[in-house]
Amino acid sequence: MPINGNGTHRPVSRPLAPGIYAPIPSFFLPESEDLDIPSFEAQVIRLANAGVGPLLAGSMGEAIHLSHEERFVLIKAARQALDNAGFDHVPIMAGTGAGSTRETVELCKEAAEAGADYAIAIASGYFAGTLAGNRKALKEFWTEISAKSPIPILIYNYPGASGGIDLDSDLITELAINSPNLAGVKLTCGNVGKLTRICATVSDISFTQRCPRKNPDAPFLVFGGFADFILSSTYANGHGAIIGLANVAPHAAVKLFQISQQTLKDRSLLPEAQRLQGILARGDFTIAKTSISGTKYLLEKLYGYGGRPRRPLPPIEVNEAEALWAHPHVQDLVKLEKESGGQFIGS
Repeated sequence: MPINGNGTHRPVSRPLAPGIYAPIPSFFLPESEDLDIPSFEAQVIRLANAGVGPLLAGSMGEAIHLSHEERFVLIKAARQALDNAGFDHVPIMAGTGAGSTRETVELCKEAAEAGADYAIAIASGYFAGTLAGNRKALKEFWTEISAKSPIPILIYNYPGASGGIDLDSDLITELAINSPNLAGVKLTCGNVGKLTRICATVSDISFTQRCPRKNPDAPFLVFGGFADFILSSTYANGHGAIIGLANVAPHAAVKLFQISQQTLKDRSLLPEAQRLQGILARGDFTIAKTSISGTKYLLEKLYGYGGRPRRPLPPIEVNEAEALWAHPHVQDLVKLEKESGGQFIGS
């Protein structure tokens, strides 16, 4: 984020646009578990070349295993790498979820200072027994952090990582209407009906007029959290997806998004979009079963870097890794990625 001479942040200069974004893994050195910055930078640039935007320190990035300082280092490294490679126009999203509202706000400020353009925040699941049924508390959480953050905020709705806390479409829509510094939502709940209901309000042309954003470069966008429904969300006026699968097959994911958009004007492309959607959906489903360690294994296999998660997360077992690589859903995905322009080590 550019900084004026008085130390204050300028308005967002990198608009948040519909498309495909990837939660970038954090890579670690084998023995020390210190950050492996060269591998991280390589991944950020490889995805940018494919047209995929970065989300740093999210679930895939093992944010819960990172210190404040490490998050700051990753954001700065990504910004510098992107700028040096000619991608100074590419925005950076940064995960700022924490245990308390107070710390989340602190992380938003630190992310902005490091160079992030947007933040994405999840409600902590530690006290989910209290929070899950308390709409007022959940609404106040995102209302407060969006009001105090120097950069626009996205809501991260992921019940699997927040103790089962699952925001419904009414609450998300209320937040979008009443909090002008909210720039969107990532639905890793996988609920297509929820996406459709939210888009019915926020994707209507009248929404921008009735509920203008604090920054016009940061509209309220609705992203899926899985590759399963990129095509169907296009017809609900959704805005793409933020998906771990894009780490493994970025060109294929972007191709599906682009062809899905084209089908709105040329229905003859629909069969091809459906074919691509099937390959990505099956691949996403199969790889997701192996979590972060499976994705890192595939990155190592295809691109020469990956490594293991930080302890206590275990690496993928050898037999499980071999089965993952041999799985027809993964092989179909790898084939599609190569056909779509992807380059692998040794290819």
